Amino acid sequence: MFALFQSARKSLRQFRLPILAPFFAMGLAACDPTTLSGIGNSSLSVDTSKPIAVALLVPRGSGSASDDLLAQSLENAARLAMRDLGDVKIDLRVYGTAGNAQTAATQASLAVSDGAQIILGPVYAEAANAAAVAVAGQNVNILSFSNNTTIAGGNVFVLGQTFQNTANCMISFAKSQGKNRIVIAHANDVAGQLGRNAIQSAITASGVTLAGSVDYPLSQDGVVAAIPRIKAAVDNSGANAVFMTSPSASALPLLTQLLPEAGVSQATTQFIGLTRWDIPATTLDLPGVQGGWFAIPDPATSAAFRAQYSAAYEGRPHPIGSLAFDGIAAIGALIKSGKTDPLSAAAITQGAGFKGANGVFRFLADGTNERGLAIATIRDKKVVVIKNAPSGFSGAGF
Repeated sequence: MFALFQSARKSLRQFRLPILAPFFAMGLAACDPTTLSGIGNSSLSVDTSKPIAVALLVPRGSGSASDDLLAQSLENAARLAMRDLGDVKIDLRVYGTAGNAQTAATQASLAVSDGAQIILGPVYAEAANAAAVAVAGQNVNILSFSNNTTIAGGNVFVLGQTFQNTANCMISFAKSQGKNRIVIAHANDVAGQLGRNAIQSAITASGVTLAGSVDYPLSQDGVVAAIPRIKAAVDNSGANAVFMTSPSASALPLLTQLLPEAGVSQATTQFIGLTRWDIPATTLDLPGVQGGWFAIPDPATSAAFRAQYSAAYEGRPHPIGSLAFDGIAAIGALIKSGKTDPLSAAAITQGAGFKGANGVFRFLADGTNERGLAIATIRDKKVVVIKNAPSGFSGAGF
């Protein structure tokens, strides 16, 4: 993996292995989602004086130790959030999907038959889509842990942090700092193309200039061959920023090392990331990422959640375990609203949003979400927040 390289020159001689971009937040598995008409389902009236039946769909039972670990972390986080709900009572019922779409569909149907009023999960995009199709028309909405926006809509709302949310945040900040001519560098796999599309959309909406877009195959030779093309795009357009989609476990370390060596000066050309550059921690040691910009969840809120989780379970939560906390927090806030249909699409998408494990977030009418993110950079191998996350959203709500 590129994140392990100590010297680009040495690594270029010793390694010729393909590199793979991970599925971000476990959600970018390629699939052909079934489109569900409408914007969410209208839930039946809810008796808020009784416990609210919530089905939690987790990838337990797949035979994978990592899936079981994730499943337990999600359940732990959900139960942790339940402690903060005061008078709101949740009847949490956990169903294992085995990380499988067909099983997820079966379990979602079973959950609704058991009386579930809302479904929290599942994780993987195909499983979430199958679950949504299985219960479509039964007045039950799904808050999925996926970040794959292609499954959002109908009765599905995605909780995972999306590329579009991050791209919007980063482009808005770049514009405020005078970085208004941007070249996109992206892998030509599914994740890279989705990331490119999100950045292009954010650029169009913000009014800054798309100065070029350069793709590369997910191999070391492919990345190396792209360096002169990225430099040419910067030079020919007068770009003052390069926006990179690849994470630290993929092409990011090599891109940020070879671009300056090729003459793309970080003094005049800002490096921007679509993914977190502080994970794993060893990435902070790389010279090329120093001074780069990327988005992170609210550091204070995230730290408080990790401390609370550790105190309760004597361990660290899975990186996406916090999404189950967010889902329960949102459901609790909706029930507290006093509405007769608190789990309807109209209620779920109220503008003020919710407070979760990683800061504020809200669901949008298209089934995607917006999260309040902080902007960070790396200085002297340490993460430094250069713009705080917002503490709330404007708009109607609680």
